[in-house]
Amino acid sequence: MAGLMLQGTGSDVGKSVLVAGLCRALSNRGLSVLPFKPQNMSNNAAVTDDGGEIGRAQALQALGARAELHTDMNPVLLKPQADRTSQLIVHGKVRGMLGSANFRETRRSLLKEVLESWQRLSRRSDLVIVEGAGSPAEINLRAGDIANMGFARAADVPVVLVGDIDRGGVIAALAGTRTVLDPEDAAMIRGFIVNKFRGDPALFEDGYSAIAKLTGWRGFGVVPWLPAVARLPSEDSVVLEHGLSTRDGRTLVACPMLPRIANFDDLDPLKTERGVQVAMIPPGQPIPAEAALIVLPGSKATIADTTFLREQGWDIDILAHHRRGGAILGICAGYQMLGRTIADPLGMEGVPGEIAGLGLLDHETMLGPQKALRQVRGTALSARFEGYEMHMGETRGVPTSRPFALLDDGRADGAISSDGKVMGTYCHGLLVSGGLRRALLADIGVQSHGRDHGALVDTALDDLAAGLEEHLDIDALLTLAQGAST
Repeated sequence: MAGLMLQGTGSDVGKSVLVAGLCRALSNRGLSVLPFKPQNMSNNAAVTDDGGEIGRAQALQALGARAELHTDMNPVLLKPQADRTSQLIVHGKVRGMLGSANFRETRRSLLKEVLESWQRLSRRSDLVIVEGAGSPAEINLRAGDIANMGFARAADVPVVLVGDIDRGGVIAALAGTRTVLDPEDAAMIRGFIVNKFRGDPALFEDGYSAIAKLTGWRGFGVVPWLPAVARLPSEDSVVLEHGLSTRDGRTLVACPMLPRIANFDDLDPLKTERGVQVAMIPPGQPIPAEAALIVLPGSKATIADTTFLREQGWDIDILAHHRRGGAILGICAGYQMLGRTIADPLGMEGVPGEIAGLGLLDHETMLGPQKALRQVRGTALSARFEGYEMHMGETRGVPTSRPFALLDDGRADGAISSDGKVMGTYCHGLLVSGGLRRALLADIGVQSHGRDHGALVDTALDDLAAGLEEHLDIDALLTLAQGAST
């Protein structure tokens, strides 16, 4: 089974992007390549062609590989719901809750299913590129590990370690990882990559040599900051921009940063519009009165995040915005928040209870155990779009005369207020459509470029692949990966 695994010296060192770029580079070489992440923790997820969900990073990597999304690409997905509790998704379906008390025992039991997914992908492709999670240096998590060395050793997949030079201390991070690892784990690592380099690479030649000497690993290259990366969606909320900078005449779209924000890449297409500034509003700051559009995003804990929204005073800002005639768009949980009530009688998100919504749309939501997971197509604001549904609960009392969208399967989705200024939908990803985005922005006085965002991302993947071809020894990486099959 040909495979290669990228692990990191820490989180957010660029593993996800590098895997996506390598998938595209190898696909451009004519290889059948697939991405794989044994265990992911993220509230950003995508609906697969086989009717499940995986992390959005794996969806981007599949796009890089020009492959259809499949639940085998991310067999274990943890979606944080509270400080010590996550929803457990296995092979795309909810399997319960995972807390700190049963984390290690449950995780260890999932290795068999992870390996089954790996084997199925390997049989379907020439090569599988694997992404680790966090860092193998977190040796306190080694027992029962399925995300890094636990998987690498079980599947006998060679590892390349990625270090982030931009955050500083990359020599110590790479050499230190080598020092703290168990010798058998360290033996799985066959080389390193230095990522996010700024400036003249010649200035790092001595450092590069020092890493090789200290670790005994070969280097596969130094990757600079590549402009294409900024045009790709990000999976982790830690990278979201906070606050408001100078707009230079651009129209402001504001989105409150909820603690359990989910699928915030719904906003990415708006960020490509020259006439728009998207501002993620952090806790402690009001939603600016000059915002033309407020977007209420998805959430993994709707009731808790609605409570937090009120604690921040954002409900006052939103209602004042509505009184001034401003536009509001709620997506998924944001749509639920716009209604009269949200009830969770079974405690699906925590303690059972009910909370009042913002009352800007005339509906009620009841959370329940059934999770809607489907790809959708339809028409909204007189424009065609494609997207996906991913939500728990049922919304009732929606006026049938004012749906947000009419779906091709005959269902009506969401709602629009009688004044046309408040819109809610269960459909994620709908702003990728250039036509729908154009219609939405026209309502707030912005002329859209109207381009399909998916095509922009695909071009960015090609540019990323070209950058990796220039700065990495991909031939050597391919030889290493193919050696895993012998």
